Amino acid sequence: MKIKIAQDLLKIKAVFFRPEEPFTWASGIKSPVYCDNRLTLTAPEVRNDVENGLVELIKTNFPEAEVLMGTSTAGIAHAAICGHLMGLPMGYVRSGSKDHGRQNRIEGKLNQGDKVVVVEDLISTGGSVIDVVEALRDAGAEVLGVVSIFTYGMQKGLDRLRDAKVENHSLTDFDTVAQVAAETGYVKPEDVARLIAFRNNPSDESWIGK
Repeated sequence: MKIKIAQDLLKIKAVFFRPEEPFTWASGIKSPVYCDNRLTLTAPEVRNDVENGLVELIKTNFPEAEVLMGTSTAGIAHAAICGHLMGLPMGYVRSGSKDHGRQNRIEGKLNQGDKVVVVEDLISTGGSVIDVVEALRDAGAEVLGVVSIFTYGMQKGLDRLRDAKVENHSLTDFDTVAQVAAETGYVKPEDVARLIAFRNNPSDESWIGK
């Protein structure tokens, strides 16, 4: 599945590799790759692979799931589609409470003790998805874990998830996408080492220009 999803993301250009001209993330980190999983929604065949893959991850790893909760905003559509395929209720968690109306942060019905799986599009340092999990826990939910389309596999993210006792399962990961990209000509084979160097230590920019 990891290879198939990696091929899908590359095919629709949801993953951009630019080691010679890095992207700058909001955090200021310079990255040779940018992943835009929103594009999966506009490619029906890939969307089908992604949603069925997420459903399989949920059924395999969290069979007792009762509610799916998407992250705002990228995870909402995927949670909705998976919820439809599985016949489960879904909702989503805002990045912050509304400043009007009922001032909800969690949208959708959530009961005390509900067994919840969070649906996310990608995980880098893990901060945003952990924030969502904590909001759900504070609301009385039992968060079983997270499913996501893509993870960078950064050590900081892995450490944060472990410390927060959050279990994540992703359809594919940075290393797999980088390898498939090299095999299919999206990047030069010699660039894979630079990509992995970034993954291993994003704060070290020595890979740039090599």
